[in-house]
Amino acid sequence: MKITHNKTQQYILLVTTLSSFLTPFMGSAVNVALPAIAKDLSMTALSLSWVATSFILAATMTLIPLGRLADIYGRKQFYVYGGLIFTVATSFCILSPSQFFLIAARAVQGVGGAMIFGTGTAMLVSAYPLEERGKIIGINVAAVYIGLTIGPFVGGLLTQHLGWRFIFLFTAVLGLIITLIATTIKEKWSAVNGKGFDLSGSLLYAFALFSIIYGLSRLPSLNALFLIGMGVLCLILFIVHELKSLYPLVDMLLFLNNKAFAFSNLAALINYCATFAVTFLLSLYLQQIKMLTPSQTGSILVAAPVVQALLSPVAGKLSDRFEPQFISSTGMVLTVIGLVLLIFLNSHTSIEYVFFCLILLGIGFALFSSPNVNAIMSAVEKKYYGVASATVATMRLTGQMFSMGITMLVFAVILGDYPISEANTFLLLKSAKFIFAILAFICCVGIFASLARGKIHNGNNNH
Repeated sequence: MKITHNKTQQYILLVTTLSSFLTPFMGSAVNVALPAIAKDLSMTALSLSWVATSFILAATMTLIPLGRLADIYGRKQFYVYGGLIFTVATSFCILSPSQFFLIAARAVQGVGGAMIFGTGTAMLVSAYPLEERGKIIGINVAAVYIGLTIGPFVGGLLTQHLGWRFIFLFTAVLGLIITLIATTIKEKWSAVNGKGFDLSGSLLYAFALFSIIYGLSRLPSLNALFLIGMGVLCLILFIVHELKSLYPLVDMLLFLNNKAFAFSNLAALINYCATFAVTFLLSLYLQQIKMLTPSQTGSILVAAPVVQALLSPVAGKLSDRFEPQFISSTGMVLTVIGLVLLIFLNSHTSIEYVFFCLILLGIGFALFSSPNVNAIMSAVEKKYYGVASATVATMRLTGQMFSMGITMLVFAVILGDYPISEANTFLLLKSAKFIFAILAFICCVGIFASLARGKIHNGNNNH
């Protein structure tokens, strides 16, 4: 089958847009299905949090190393292999007979996911000329928001009427379609062929993240403290190693020599850390404490992403005219207010109150996200766009992972390893309120990181 260059561009735009939709759709749909999964596989609150965390942890551990290998050996083949791994792992999720099987399948799914979204944007940028780049990245970002928006709603309907496994069936079919289309693309795009791969850095990085997150879930045992300590030590060794490496996975000098880039990324890490667990917790709250159905829950959780989708383009345009540090920081202030309001949830809280909190968080996230990405990309020269883009993705995943790590830590200490039942819903509520308080505090710190980046538009960023 012969494909013209124009056709090739269309195929790349199609597969990358579908894959940009796929991960947020699946994540937000699975969040609504969590109580049904817990009931079906006899899971505790702690093991249930691993259903979300295992995917993110595996993706975070492998995103940068796999992206680097794709640059060396060919992005297209890594994209196709990623699609295959993702689809096969999703099929295993459908067939999961036990909680451990599901968590393991989700981890493999995370590796496949990292191969897809670690190479997709780079393929897209390589295929289109500079003057069309903004438009096609805009289409990709829109696909992310569509996935986030319809995920809770469709996930709720599928869970209620057909069962939670149908979410994974829908995702597997879409994964297979993406993989089949991707195989027809001719280009390989190996950008840095022949350059070395930092294997020891990759292993240090992966071990550090795994030790910290697994350690958090094992607290308050002594083994957990040892694991966290080992993880922090490996993270320090990784940073030292990267500064000396000939072919570093992460360009640490970009962080050390560029204040705007460093603080904008720190703000992104903190913002994702402060917001990611909210949907997970509210899904449990609405179904276990307010006793709503999965489809009712999905209809409520859709509030935040709808607001994000509507306001993000506006916030992005505003950041071209005004300083991103002020728009993003305003977004973070609104996020803090939304998180503080969630601390006051109880079994009698009205649904309107929850809805209002979600809308506030949606406005906060929209005002933060687009201007912050704009600030990161504006803080570097064109030759660093690929590195900056990969760094943004890593900050997002790492923030999401630590958000779930905090959730698991609180669940481990307050709820323990017991199934969620009517007898301990008060402990679930206590845990959720405590997590919201921690996240609100973390987000407060993020406001200062966002303000500390300095001005972008007047050339104060240190290229």
